Amino acid sequence: MKQHKNKQSHDNEHGNTTGQKHDKDMDQGMTKEGTIGSETISVDKSTEELLEVQKKYDEVNDKYLRLYSEFDNYRKRAIKERIELSKTASEHVISDFLVILDDFERAISSFENVTTVEPLKEGTLLIYNKFRNNLNKKGLEVIEALGQTFDTDYHEAIANVPAPSEDQKNKVIDVTQKGYTLNGKVIRFAKVVVGN
Repeated sequence: MKQHKNKQSHDNEHGNTTGQKHDKDMDQGMTKEGTIGSETISVDKSTEELLEVQKKYDEVNDKYLRLYSEFDNYRKRAIKERIELSKTASEHVISDFLVILDDFERAISSFENVTTVEPLKEGTLLIYNKFRNNLNKKGLEVIEALGQTFDTDYHEAIANVPAPSEDQKNKVIDVTQKGYTLNGKVIRFAKVVVGN
């Protein structure tokens, strides 16, 4: 009886140990399985996040490529328009002067029939005034120089001469070539003689 008791207590001890060990293994297995399960879940989340990032990247890249193409097309169109504009920029000016060219041709053709100089003078003055008015409409203005104080912004001194009087010192005494401004910008300086 004593042996049986010892055996039973021995078995209980071993059984308990084995049972505890089995329970412990089960717990570890569940932990591993849970870990594996959570890793699987995190891998799935990572894959979803990666796919989402890839999708956003593709959208942004597509927008970038479209924008780049549009800008490149705009740049090419702007260059083409600029070239064409430079070719035809003077079209309005030239078309306004065609009328004056016609007047000159009529005047030249009438030279043979004219016996006196007066009609030629009048015709020439009419054409000159028409031409000058057209230029004024385009913004051309004569630089007033004679009698003005010498100004390097508008005048170019080609000679310095002794001033005939004290009040003409540093003033324009003579204009050898008129100067012009176009819409306020000097396009040709007046060539002048300045008194010293």
